[in-house]
Parts: sequence; structure tokens; C-alpha cells
Amino acid sequence: MEVCYQLPVLPLDRPVPKHVLSRRGAISFSSNSYFFGGPAPRQLAKRRGAISYDSENQTALYIRMLGDVRVRSQVGFEPEPRGSHPYLYVDFRTLHSRPQSAGPVSARNVRRLLSFQRYLHSSRFIRGIPASNPLGYLLDDDYTGQAKLMLEKVGNWNFDMFLFDRLTNGNSLVNLTFHLFNSYGLIELFQLDMVKLRRFLVMIQEDYRSQNPYHNAVHAADVTQAMYCYLQEPKLAETMTSCDLLLGLLAAATHDLDHPGVNQPFLIKTNHYLAALYKNSSVLENHHWKSAVGLLRESALLSHLPTEDRLNMEERLGSLILATDISRQNNYLSEFRAHLDKRDLCLTNGGHRHFILQIALKCADICNPCRPWKLSKLWSEKVTEEFFHQGDIERKHHLEVTPLCDRQSNSVANIQIGKVTPLNLSPL
Repeated sequence: MEVCYQLPVLPLDRPVPKHVLSRRGAISFSSNSYFFGGPAPRQLAKRRGAISYDSENQTALYIRMLGDVRVRSQVGFEPEPRGSHPYLYVDFRTLHSRPQSAGPVSARNVRRLLSFQRYLHSSRFIRGIPASNPLGYLLDDDYTGQAKLMLEKVGNWNFDMFLFDRLTNGNSLVNLTFHLFNSYGLIELFQLDMVKLRRFLVMIQEDYRSQNPYHNAVHAADVTQAMYCYLQEPKLAETMTSCDLLLGLLAAATHDLDHPGVNQPFLIKTNHYLAALYKNSSVLENHHWKSAVGLLRESALLSHLPTEDRLNMEERLGSLILATDISRQNNYLSEFRAHLDKRDLCLTNGGHRHFILQIALKCADICNPCRPWKLSKLWSEKVTEEFFHQGDIERKHHLEVTPLCDRQSNSVANIQIGKVTPLNLSPL
């Protein structure tokens, strides 16, 4: 069952197909040329969304977007989320084919729809969520108690994100991030609009591709929880400013936004448009950053802040996300070792605090092997499944198979050894 909400009333001059009405989420009517790098305003009007609006045309037309529209076909293609691009060398829809059943709607899905509508349209939510009990209005009634109990221990390194995701009906990233914003007092301190924040978090979660075994919203939630654990360390908790905390959590939640499920070398050798756009340099990380800023602007979450402050926060957010590029790992480790050897890290220095945030985010992003065995094993299986999936694509399209992604010559154990050993994380 599809959930349709926040659809605008627009003066349409043509019938709207049913599959278009299944479009979910927010709508963008503008873009900034300096941000996306393209000079043509009409080209920028595409945004990564389903609606294009030209200021010279008084009619806003619905345009089918690759990804958000869920079309049931005999082939059984999975939809691509917002952020997909029509000009791909490899059609990623064919990579995630799986049969879909047109059977009856389950009672659980009905309950999920009704609860979603309750917290979306509830007058209590529109008026604002009391700081003392924000979760009660966000989670389904059946799961509120258990999820709240888990969030009371959100700073525990043994936190089971897979269980929390089940308890929140697949909304772990939204509920976890909202809870952390609330617990740090960031909503009140930065005067964030409750509805805008909720909308922003939902858009983030939707822009992660659920068909990815590993790089999905659950991984983002897990990294955000790990980031929170690091920020709770006494030295960091005493020195990090509210802005540092806000950016650290935002970067963790968006660090893999709209990840295609393949790595940078794959995008380069398939002549993907992102590789050309970012000149083969930190391709995925740049895309995650620009996607995050696009959602920040679309949701207008920070629109009430002075322009200079807002732009500065966007740049710092980018600096944090770009730090997760594994190809730049040695640069950060060398700098970190130098600081440790000199013992000159001063957390009252804004630049040093930002560097520590970068290191913390890097650690959070690759911390799976450090989790309890039960969780670590699950993450290992998921990342290996995604690697093998890429290898299958490469073999199917007669490309050189990436060694790490070859299921015919690798195992989960071998991949994890090969993945962790070269990182040389002892200083971290």
C-alpha cells in the first residue's frame, strides 16, 4: 500500500496518472546555480525531484521521476529513489530485480498506514512536540514502549540498530536523529521548526536506497548512533559547541545519502555522470554532500538563520562528509598521528575540534568490526552482499570484476580481513 501525503494543489491542465499520485515527499521549485555547478537555470529546475517548475511557465507539471514512482511491472523492477539520473551507462533498476506480489494488503501495512497518518496529521504534532516526550507522537502505538526503552540506552555501544529499525517500522533514522536533536536541546537552541525538521528527516531517510543491502538508512542510523557515542566521551562532551554537535549529527545522518550501492571506481569505469560531474575526485562523497545540502534548502530547515551562517554550516558539513572518502584515509591518519606525537591537539581551537569531528565520523563510518559479534557479523554479511552484487553487475556487463567484489573467489571472512587490515586504524 502506498502512502500519499503533502501533495500540493496545483492548476493542472491534464489528467494526472495514478502512478504519479504515488509520489511521496517534498517538492522543489528552484535550485542554485553556484551550488550545483550548472549555468542553465532550466537545467537546474530538474532538482532531484518529481516536479519541475519554470518561472516563465505559469503551470507546474508533474514529471515522472526515476525512483520515487513505484510502478508494478511484469519484470519486477525495484524503483530508484530520488536522486537517480536518467543518463546512466548501466541501468541500476535491472540490478535489483526481484518479484513483487500483488497479493492482499496485510493488516500490519494497514496499521502502519494509519499510524503514519496519525502522527503526520495530528494537531498535537502540528502544534509542536513537547521536549519531555517527543517519541510518543512519532512511533506507532504498538512499538512506543519498546523503542523508548531502547532510546534510553542510545549511548550504549551494544545498541542493536537492526532491532530498533524493526520496532520503529523502518523509521530508525528519523526517530533516532530526532531523539538526539531533542536530547541535546538543538531544536530549541537553533529554533528549528518541528514540522520542517520532521520533513527534513523523512526526506533524508527516503533518499537512502532501501534496496542496498548495506548503504541504506539503517547504516546511516547506525553511524549516527556511533557518532553520538563518540560525542559522549568526556573530553568531547565538555568542549564541543552546539554547532559542532548539530553538524556532527547531520553529517552522520547524511554521509551516504543516495548511495548507488557501487563504489567510486565502478562509477568511473562506467562513465557515470557523477564521475564526470566531480572529475573522478571523491565522487560519492561530493554527491552525498550536495544531496544533503539540497534537502536542507528544500526543507528550509535553516532558512531562518543568517545567510553567512547557513553557508558556513553547509561548507563545514561538506568537509565532514568528504572526510569519509576512504581514498583519503592516509592523509587523515598522518595528520592525526602528527597531532598525537606533538600532543598539540587543543579542543578549545575551532579548527582542531572540526578535525576531531572528521576523525570521529570516519571511525563511526567503519566501526562495524568493533561492534558486538552478533551485530558485526550481520553488518559483514550485508556489506559483502553489496560487494558481490557489484561484482555480478561487472561480470554481466563484461567489465573487469573488482577483486573484492568477486563472489567466485572470495568469502565473507576474506573480505573482512582484506577490508580492515589495510586501514591501519591503530591510531584511531
